[in-house]
Amino acid sequence: MQVENRVKELIEEKISDRPELFLVEVKMLPNNKLIIHVDGDEGISIQDCAAISRHVGFHLEEENTIEKAYNLEVSSPGVGEPLKLTRQYRKNVGRDLGIKLKDGTQKEGKLLSVDDNAIVIQESKKEKGKKAELVETSLNFDQITETKVLISFK
Repeated sequence: MQVENRVKELIEEKISDRPELFLVEVKMLPNNKLIIHVDGDEGISIQDCAAISRHVGFHLEEENTIEKAYNLEVSSPGVGEPLKLTRQYRKNVGRDLGIKLKDGTQKEGKLLSVDDNAIVIQESKKEKGKKAELVETSLNFDQITETKVLISFK
């Protein structure tokens, strides 16, 4: 855990002058692969990922933080990765989400708004023999187990 904490410090140091960038997660996998997911309010460039990778890699080597050989991977979260931070929800307002709730139900809808405690989605409700209607649903973050952005190829 101390490796992840040091890596978080190094990333925050590197992006401190870039308020539009933010750290999503740091994971050290059992196969000695260190994965860093960083994002930005308007996305993140390959150049930014490379600069973060160089900064973190240089300091980890200088400090001998990781004793065995390891692979360092810096990227934005992939399309299929669940949203983890409120800030990620905010950057996806207007997009369609797939949401799993703690009670086992699933919802799909367009993300309309986000605050510190909940999201509001617009979902289509269809009852038998009736025309589908759009309904706004508020979901507290503590009800949600996983949220993914749905990609459509229309």
